[in-house]
Amino acid sequence: MLKQFLSRLPRKALKGDSGGDSGSPRTTTPRSTSRTGPSGLSGTPRSNGGLSNANNNSNNNHPGQAQQRPSGPKRMSSAVFPASVVAGIEPLVPFKDVPGSEKMNLFVSKVSLCCVTFDFTDPTKNSIEKDVKRQTLLELVEFVSSASMKFSEPAILATCRMCAINLFRVFPPNYRSNSGVGGGENEDDEPTFDPAWPHLQIVYELLLKFVTSSCLDAKVAKKYIDHAFILRLLELFDSDDPRERDCLKTILHRIYGKFMVHRPFIRKSINNIFYKFLFETERHNGVAELLEIFGSIISGFALPLKEEHRIFLWRVLIPLHKPKNLGSYFQQLSYCVTQFIEKEPKLASVVIKGLLKYWPITSSQKEVMFLGELEEILEAVNMVEFQKVMVPLFSRIASSINSSHFQVSERALFFWNNDHIVNLIAHNRQAILPIILPALEKNAHNHWNQAVLNLTLNVRKLFVEMDDQLFLSIHAQYMEEEARQSSEAKKRKEAWERLENAASLQPVTGNIAVLVTPRATKIAC
Repeated sequence: MLKQFLSRLPRKALKGDSGGDSGSPRTTTPRSTSRTGPSGLSGTPRSNGGLSNANNNSNNNHPGQAQQRPSGPKRMSSAVFPASVVAGIEPLVPFKDVPGSEKMNLFVSKVSLCCVTFDFTDPTKNSIEKDVKRQTLLELVEFVSSASMKFSEPAILATCRMCAINLFRVFPPNYRSNSGVGGGENEDDEPTFDPAWPHLQIVYELLLKFVTSSCLDAKVAKKYIDHAFILRLLELFDSDDPRERDCLKTILHRIYGKFMVHRPFIRKSINNIFYKFLFETERHNGVAELLEIFGSIISGFALPLKEEHRIFLWRVLIPLHKPKNLGSYFQQLSYCVTQFIEKEPKLASVVIKGLLKYWPITSSQKEVMFLGELEEILEAVNMVEFQKVMVPLFSRIASSINSSHFQVSERALFFWNNDHIVNLIAHNRQAILPIILPALEKNAHNHWNQAVLNLTLNVRKLFVEMDDQLFLSIHAQYMEEEARQSSEAKKRKEAWERLENAASLQPVTGNIAVLVTPRATKIAC
């Protein structure tokens, strides 16, 4: 197998080769590289895409492969890897053993060698070839890290294409551990690790070093790190392997920073992933990482915010609070929302209304998250925006205070530990106290948890210290309302009892169905 693998490597050209070439590389014309264009970055090697796996027949006329000739040396011939670029370069030769003028040609040869792919599910299969490729990749990483010359266009194309062949793949259905279930819903599930990761990690490191290199000309590289390349990169965010998603997050962030021309497209493509997650699948492994990227993007938005960004807040970030697996990406989502409010404080009322719209009714865990995010938002809100939403907001907080789940009730009462929120409440106590006081009184008399009871009494005391006259007035109104409701409840009960007694005394005739309560049955007997 090793012989077959090495037979595909380009060999040094003989001095007697046709054309009088003495082994030194000839100049490549722009036409020889521009014929392929970015379409070569497909992830799945095409018939003219170079070395795609270790089992290709050596007589196939594929680019990047050594050609078998009746006589003469083996040479590489391709529009992607032109023979004039890599002729006479041995890929297994170390970079230190070639002159500076030949290093870029050797780089292309080594990259083309790494286009061979292997099956990593069986560690014993092709182990020698895998090790050769791994050592070559490590050499390439070291070379890119210490590069002191501009990368040529063939080198850029070769690198992008090699990364596409090695990284871009479709995950099979059984690749996911939570098939049919929202990704990240069960946080106790063990993550799935790709067996090829030790190999993929080096490819990702090479791509990262390459993108961030000062020797990479973005104007040239944008033709190959194009929309198709970025889309395939985004598809990989659905990987079950958290290590892969973390590498992708870093690489995409660097691409966004370096290629300004691609920024609108990247934002739009990520939005489309979120839309599909929200309205179709409700399952995607990379939502947290994509939101983390957007958190950095939002912090760089210029003011005033574009309408496109406001739409993203209203149509994507706020609805992302609805899925049941919110816990897997809540921290990143909350950061994005608070970044928007810091940029434009008047958006606070819009966000609060959105949270109230998607407020969880049956999930105590999500309700605790919502209350925590509300506190962060209220810390940054101004008085004008607060007054727009304080009535519906504190109606919802009052319901949370009365929750039988002690963590929900406790988290709602923690709002009064925040000085800024207490200041907002104090300035609007005439509107807020009538909403909150009934909830506090019910907790004080009926709640089962001692910690919640103590917090409730502390909040009552705080309102008394704010304005004791207002508290006494509202408390008196509350007691009157309680007495009225108690009287009405007593009257309703008495009316039902009279109806039951009357029904029990009526004779049953014909086939008329009569509702007879246990009490009425006892009387009749």
